[in-house]
Amino acid sequence: MSVVVDCSVFLAWSLADEDEPVAIETMRRVVSAGGVAPVIWWYELRNALLTNERRGRITAQQVAETLADCAALGIETDDRHDETLVLWLAREHALSVYDATYLEVASRRGLPLATLDQQLSEAAGAVGVPTIGRQR
Repeated sequence: MSVVVDCSVFLAWSLADEDEPVAIETMRRVVSAGGVAPVIWWYELRNALLTNERRGRITAQQVAETLADCAALGIETDDRHDETLVLWLAREHALSVYDATYLEVASRRGLPLATLDQQLSEAAGAVGVPTIGRQR
């Protein structure tokens, strides 16, 4: 089964100084079954990588390699959002609209959501979306 992957998982996977078992396991699932992300993921990932490059955590070469690796994964981007549901999820669970789009895609498609964001994970649990992430 495919999985919806949020930017926090991709970022943990791509940063050499972070050893995150959830990110590693999620990427294994993406390789074997596929991954999905809302279109905003394209922008979020690049912004996060560039921010980490500016902070000296990674190099421009590592940014390029990470983007190449992500392209090779063949992540499907989804732009068929249910605006009413996105806004409801954001309001009901105090999420950003950006985070709510990941949850909306997972909910609409009946897929698990991979995230390291505790608030997003809790919102997913509240609406019955299974998660792959840190458990408290």
